[in-house]
Order: sequence, then structure tokens, then C-alpha cells
Amino acid sequence: MTLLRLEQLQLAYGTQVLLNRADLTVEKGERLALVGRNGTGKSTLLKLVAGDIQADDGTIWRAPGLKIGVLAQELPESSGMTIFDMVAQGLPEAGELLSEYQHLINDPDPDMNRMATLQTRLEAIDGWSFHQRIDVVLTRLGLPPEAEMSALSGGWRRRVALARALVSEPDLLLLDEPTNHLDLDTIAWLEEQLLAFNGAVLLITHDRAFLSKLATNILELDRGKLGRYPGVYSEYQERKQHELEVESRENALFDKKLAQEEAWIRQGIKARRTRNEGRVRALEAMRNERSQRRERQGTASLTVDSGERTGKRVVELKGVTQRFGDEVILRNVNLEVMRGDRIGFLGRNGAGKTTLLKILLGELAPTEGSVQLGTNLKVAYFDQLRAGLELEKTVYDNVAQGSDRVSVGGKDRHVMSYLQDFLFTPDRVRQPVKALSGGESNRLLLAKLFTQPANVLVLDEPTNDLDMETLELLEELL
Repeated sequence: MTLLRLEQLQLAYGTQVLLNRADLTVEKGERLALVGRNGTGKSTLLKLVAGDIQADDGTIWRAPGLKIGVLAQELPESSGMTIFDMVAQGLPEAGELLSEYQHLINDPDPDMNRMATLQTRLEAIDGWSFHQRIDVVLTRLGLPPEAEMSALSGGWRRRVALARALVSEPDLLLLDEPTNHLDLDTIAWLEEQLLAFNGAVLLITHDRAFLSKLATNILELDRGKLGRYPGVYSEYQERKQHELEVESRENALFDKKLAQEEAWIRQGIKARRTRNEGRVRALEAMRNERSQRRERQGTASLTVDSGERTGKRVVELKGVTQRFGDEVILRNVNLEVMRGDRIGFLGRNGAGKTTLLKILLGELAPTEGSVQLGTNLKVAYFDQLRAGLELEKTVYDNVAQGSDRVSVGGKDRHVMSYLQDFLFTPDRVRQPVKALSGGESNRLLLAKLFTQPANVLVLDEPTNDLDMETLELLEELL
């Protein structure tokens, strides 16, 4: 059964063409993984499918009565909201009533007349079954309904976003980087839920293990076109590599032929003869075809200046305990980090991983215990919330910091040239950071960090939103 059909979709933002006559059909039961470079328009495509934005041209057909659940990269504004409030938003009509009712029953002096009115309206739309559905999803994800959204870590906020998408029991589920910020147990739970899901799933993920377990087909968004590849990710990689090699050979032959025709036209008198008008028209067609070719972006290049060596001991924690109010986040932690160590912190969402990093960095003083930092430390800190980026400034200005040049790996580089290593085009470089995709923002943060010599890298969720190729380069760098 066909749930969704996209035909000849066109969409551009200024000079950046995101979709160029793109086609897609989604059938019930399919789990489609959408891959592609950061900034190519993957999240934008999901917004088109959800109906949040409109295409410049083309048609989108949705099956009558189609219910769509959406997990966006970022949650909407949640000031003053509880977890229950946010999840209930996944049920537009019933959700508002249930959210108000939930607040009333927790009020020590509720308006009983209003409560009676809400009960009547909820009974009329079978609202209590929706309430039960919310309770089930919250329980499965371990979410306390009355907790304030403002107090949640990135991982807990991600769980709330998942609950909000799942509670509507949609026919088509749109997931934008669903594993970002989630702990391993929750990712495993999500895999089970999606494998058992009766509808269709269209997801963006750069988690290779997650993708390999779930995807029935790979969709690639490349230079405005959507390509479909059956099978697992490794099979897609092989087929795509072959296609790129064929494309490269065909382009080389075309360019050689075009150069020959350009040389011929420059001879002048021969080209103006009547019998050669067909050849002139063919040359014009070749010029037009060449001008419309969208070149594939190159490969990102990541380098970092390691600076001076640290002392043998980088940092040592002794008996560190951290409390926030009555809640103990860390208890009696002892840890020694030595030069050359590569340490990964694992733990459930909210267990205190980011808190521990901030203590190690000296940004947060522990409630109890001591922190001893080593000598000659030059730390580069990748913050999962990207606090190091100034959203209103351009990509260029975030890195340039008032200068046209940066020093990277002991070499003096022009900022524009350096940003091209991170796959930022000249047009993209002049745009504000707030216009970037999540993956582009992470690449920019890496670019900014690597302009300073560092002998200690502290990375909090650095792989979130990064495309596969950049992920592999980051692995090699580390």
C-alpha cells in the first residue's frame, strides 16, 4: 500500500538547490534510511513530507487520512512545560485537554467546574485511551511525567522527543537522527520498537550499526536527486562507488569532446558555414549541459595541531562527589588520565557523563573531593550544545575572529581555504550559523576548535549529525 508519493520536487534556498526534480514513493512496511552529505537537504526533505514547508514546484501525494509522526533534530520551545505537556503535543486535540487536566489534578486547589468540563470533553473523544497511551510510552522510556523540560539533559530531551513522535501511533514515522544523545540501552529499545512497527519509517541517521539493523532500503540525496538502493549500507557503498567511477569517466569523455568542439568553433569561418549549423547547435547544447552539471563535493580534511606535550599525568580525580540539590550525580569518583590515553565515557542518560567532563575541565567545582590538573594543558572542548558557536554571525566570522588568516598544524592558512577543507562552499561561508544543518554546525565547531593548538581533546557527543565520510575522517584523526 502506497502511503506517500513525491513527484518532480524542486526546492532551492537562494542559489543553493536542495531538490532537483526529486521523486520518491514510500510503501507501508518500508524502513527507508536517508543518507547524504551534511547540508544537502535531508532534514528539509522530512519537513516537506511532514507538510511543515512547501516545495517550489512538484507534487506531494499523501494517502487519505495518513497520520505522520515526526522526530525533529531539535525540540520546539519548552519553557515552563513538563514532560507530560511536551509528549501530549503529539496528540493535537486530545493532548491539549489532557495536559490541562494533568495540571489540574496536581493542583492542591483545582477548579472543579473546569475539571468536570474537561472530563466530559475527554470522554467524548475517547481521551482516556490517549492518556493511557501517553502513560505507556513514558513508562517504556523511563520518563517522569511531572519533570520540568528545562532541567533535562540532552539525552533525556531526546527521549521526550521520541515519546512525542511515538504516542500518536502514526502510519508514517519521520525520524531525524533518532539515536543522538541516547544511551545504548535506549537505542536497543528503539531498534526493537521500529522493527515491530507496522507502518513505514523514513529516517536520517549516521549511526552505521543502527542503520544496518533497520533499513530495508537506502535513499541517497546527492546533488538534488534521490537514489534508492536496496539492501544494507555496505552494499549501497559498493554500488555508489561504482556509479561515481562511471560518472567520472563519462564526464571526462564529455569534457574532452566539448574542448574539441570549442577549439573547432574558434576557427571561425568554417563554423559559420550553413552546413555546420547543426554542429554549432550541438555545441550550444553541450555548453548548456556542462553548465548545469552539479559537481560532487570533495572530501573533508581534518587536521589538528597537537601543540606542546602535556606532562605525564593529565588530570587526576580523588573522591569526587557531585550533588545538585538533594540529587547525587557522582559519588566518590577516582580517575587518573595519563598522556596518550583515549577514554570513552558510557552511561545512561542523566548519569552524569557531561558533568564529569566539566569537572575534568575545571569548569565545575565538585561538591566533595579534589581535582588535580597536569602541566602544559591546552584543551579543545567540543560541547554537545555547540555553545562555542555564535548563531547570528557568519560561518566565516565564527572562525576568523577578526582576522583573514588562521594557523593550523603550524601552517598559515586563509580562512576561506581552511573552511573549504570542512566542505563549506563560498556561498555557505557567508551565511549565518543559524542557517546551517546540525551536521554542518558540528563540522564548523570542529573547524573552530582545530584552529587552536591542543594536546587534550574533550569531545561530548562529537559524532551527532555528522555525515558518514566526516565520521570516518574524525575516527582516523583521533
